[in-house]
Amino acid sequence: MQPDLEIVEVRGDESFTAWAHGYPYRTVRWHFHPEYEIQLIVETRGVYFVGDHVGHFEPGNLVLMGPDLPHNWISDVPAGQSVERRGIVIQFPAGLVDRMAGTFPEFARIGPLLAEAGSGLLFSAETAVTAKPIMEALLEARGLRRVILLLSLLELLEASNDRQRLASPAFKPDPKAFMSHAINNVLAHIAANLGDDLREPMLAELVGQSPSAFSRSFRKHTGQSFVRYVNRLRISRACELLTSSEKPVLDVCMDVGFNNVSNFNRQFLLHKRMPPTKFRSFHRMQAAASRTANPP
Repeated sequence: MQPDLEIVEVRGDESFTAWAHGYPYRTVRWHFHPEYEIQLIVETRGVYFVGDHVGHFEPGNLVLMGPDLPHNWISDVPAGQSVERRGIVIQFPAGLVDRMAGTFPEFARIGPLLAEAGSGLLFSAETAVTAKPIMEALLEARGLRRVILLLSLLELLEASNDRQRLASPAFKPDPKAFMSHAINNVLAHIAANLGDDLREPMLAELVGQSPSAFSRSFRKHTGQSFVRYVNRLRISRACELLTSSEKPVLDVCMDVGFNNVSNFNRQFLLHKRMPPTKFRSFHRMQAAASRTANPP
């Protein structure tokens, strides 16, 4: 089965993502992405898949995965029940690692660790216990503190002698083959053309499917309707513009693909539980508080 492409949204004023999610969740499916990922399970047990590896997980399951390595964690949770926070996820692009290694010779020490991550690396429960407060702090950290915490986490993983490779040496991710799958072409097209007029029939035609077949396939692979998926990405992009630029809200609305400000405000309120103007104001207050707490 071909894995689905996950579009990892990194804010313009950040270099990597740190977030937590529950279960069920939209990314809980067989998927891949070009970023490195560190995942720590904090609740539930179940079965996980990394490349051609199959294993059982429980709280304290800490795994580092390299770019394009397919993976999925399936929790043993009864139908109809949910978990608020199953795990913490850190995702960072390979380019970030290359840039840091080019600037700081000391960073080359983690080269072997990241090379091994191409097969997926499982760490011991002891390492997971030490990593957990760092990863929890990353969820709330802002500014330079985020980078310091990420480096601390990578230093911890690099120093660990208890890591175990997961996928076999014979397993080689093939992102070009993955991208030949129709739905992944669609997801890449959406991400590249988010500000344009995106309509379901148009994308169905792009992959040679009827609108009804496309709708079913899209929901199966993403866990969301086409409209909900696009709106979520647009609101995420809007948050980036609101916090990294001085553009008026109307310009942000148009830049991310909404054709009227009323719909934009409605969708923003639905996803962020506050209007865009308040979101921008809160972010400025937070940034000012951070500067006060951490003077130069």
